[in-house]
Amino acid sequence: MSFHWKVLLWMVAGVVVGLGMQYGLDGPAYSGATFRAADQADGVVYVSGHGPAASAETRGLVPGTRITSVVTHRGAKDEAHFDLNTPADFEGALAGTANGDVLWLEREGADPIPLNLKLDPASPRAKALAPFKFVADIFMALLKMLIVPLILTSIITGVAGVGAMKDLKRLGTKTFAYYIGTSLAAVLIGQIIVTLFRPGIGAELGLSPLVGTDMAPDASFIDVLKRMVPTNIFSSLSENGQMLSVIFFALCFGAFITRAAAPHKERMTEFFESAYAVMIAMAEGILKLLPYGVFALLVGVVAGTGFGVFKPLLLYMATVLTALFVHACITLPCVLKFVGGVSPRKWFAAMSPALMTAFSTSSSSMTLPVTLDTVEKRGKVSNKIASFTLPLGATINMDGTALYECIGVVFLAQYYQDTGQFTLTLGMQATVVVMALLASIGAAGIPSAGLVMMLTILTTLGLPVEGAALILAVDRPLDMLRTVVNVWSDSCGAAVVAASEGELQLE
Repeated sequence: MSFHWKVLLWMVAGVVVGLGMQYGLDGPAYSGATFRAADQADGVVYVSGHGPAASAETRGLVPGTRITSVVTHRGAKDEAHFDLNTPADFEGALAGTANGDVLWLEREGADPIPLNLKLDPASPRAKALAPFKFVADIFMALLKMLIVPLILTSIITGVAGVGAMKDLKRLGTKTFAYYIGTSLAAVLIGQIIVTLFRPGIGAELGLSPLVGTDMAPDASFIDVLKRMVPTNIFSSLSENGQMLSVIFFALCFGAFITRAAAPHKERMTEFFESAYAVMIAMAEGILKLLPYGVFALLVGVVAGTGFGVFKPLLLYMATVLTALFVHACITLPCVLKFVGGVSPRKWFAAMSPALMTAFSTSSSSMTLPVTLDTVEKRGKVSNKIASFTLPLGATINMDGTALYECIGVVFLAQYYQDTGQFTLTLGMQATVVVMALLASIGAAGIPSAGLVMMLTILTTLGLPVEGAALILAVDRPLDMLRTVVNVWSDSCGAAVVAASEGELQLE
């Protein structure tokens, strides 16, 4: 049996086992916070602890916070309101919820706090999931272990192998032109489809009224550009979150190897070629565990997520899925066919192991070892092209993320526009397009990175960021699919650039 079919079968097995756990084992929702009654009979409950199971996006939920009431299914027909006088009242509010639901904790004189519910770690389902989580965590750690050394050695090897500076400029121009062009196309597709579907009009989201904002435009993208130049490369090499710094250093190092005098040029080139060969061999060894890692990951995702959270966001999800489908199955195949002269069907078949890994890990960076191996061995792209284009793509080419950020922001803007509290002008839509493009370049290749970058765009438009907490409830499946689009676009870029350089041998 070929390797990618083995991976697919284990993926299916993971979904089946996860569904069996979801319907066969009890797994109530859990807030991650603990509560105690007020010291005096003032009808409030205090937060006494806030555990790691609660959503990191929850702001303001810290020990000592006074909670007066809880609203479940806010904005929907089955909305329920619970006054809190004792911790038992909070447990009663949890009784009618499911994993992934959003609670709204109301405070006196302050905006409510959105709280995403997680799977109760003491439940039978959570205990049954523990061994699968252990395997998944080990597998993800092995993939993370490869990221920095693989990116560093592959880019230096690729740049040094290009040769003359004029060749490097030509290759870099083609690569960046492809990345910017396809990302912009993805954002425009998202903008058009969200405008046609209008998922935010009439949506029952239960978000707080828009009463103005004192938020200043976020300058995080400028900060990303500043952080791109490392002040200490060894510090950047120690963190997977500093990929832009590592890539910038590797590009410079590889370029200046070509300018070094003999024998240093040859020695450094041979050293990094050897290091890259060792990293590829290590990656191939770890990738033999891919079917089992994928199985454990999908069991956790399917068993830990309920389906009730999807109901109020079905049209939004359909909008994102439609846009992803259009970009992945129409735009990119057309670029492959008419720009690169490559058969989309054959290229898709060759890339299947990388795409399945992207779906399971939700991370372009963690999928990079598989993408490099697949593009070179199954796609027959030269090492020089693959090692130059793919590490860059895993960090700055995020078509699916750019598209998703655009749709998410416009969706929330439509919601507030429908309530008469906000006007989404053409100028604002143009701002969303530009910001989504730039934010996708700055997003890390890690799970749910697009959701974090979406906060930048919401802040720029003056919209409350609490809507991102609601979208978080359905982010995981969308994250898996948009990562597939990200990796698919990276591989298509490698094929197009390789074809233009005459270094693609796919039959």
